Amino acid sequence: MSRRLHVVIPAAGIGSRMTTDTPKQYLKIAGKTLLEYSVDTLLRTPGITSITVALHPDDTLAADLQILTDPRVSRVAGGDERADSVLAALYAVAGEQGDWVLVHDAARPGLRIADVQRLIAAVIAKGEGGILAEPVVDTVKLGDAVGRVEKTLDRSALWRAQTPQMFQLGELISALEAASQRGLAVTDEASAMELAGQPVQLVSGSPANLKVTVPEDLELAAWYLSRQGES
Repeated sequence: MSRRLHVVIPAAGIGSRMTTDTPKQYLKIAGKTLLEYSVDTLLRTPGITSITVALHPDDTLAADLQILTDPRVSRVAGGDERADSVLAALYAVAGEQGDWVLVHDAARPGLRIADVQRLIAAVIAKGEGGILAEPVVDTVKLGDAVGRVEKTLDRSALWRAQTPQMFQLGELISALEAASQRGLAVTDEASAMELAGQPVQLVSGSPANLKVTVPEDLELAAWYLSRQGES
């Protein structure tokens, strides 16, 4: 039996660096929230069985989003940290342990279906997890405790991680649980899988798939979406 494809979207954060009272996943570009862009792209990706969105327990804005009423979309209460929200959503996925799950940031509205399909194809072909990522093109400096350059890093082996990040459902749950039990903070799913000794493929992504983190990112994301014909 073929493994099904599920999606988890952690959307319980408050986006403090956006300097706005509105959580960043609910900021809008051309009348559409960042969360809606992310959910819509993944719903239109062939083969996706389900999408589970982890929301803040006190969220009052999700109820206004028509797209979340799609029968393939379900909602769960998230936690204090990203990893907590991802785990809560993974526990709620109605799938087998060997199914694949793609975890995607709600605040990456520029995700393209072609990039998701390339990630899925690479992961299934090798039978091991992978993430979308971009090679680092800037010169990268390692700083010391007082803000001086300690050394210049070799950028040829450096990548900027994106999402989705795709792994087997059971293996990702185990990796996140293990990291939590050890008191280790993981900022993405690949970090947990690395700690568990699991291989993680790097699959080339797109600059359009940026994460909206600071106010300037919103304008850039809008530009990328306009070039995709989405706004």
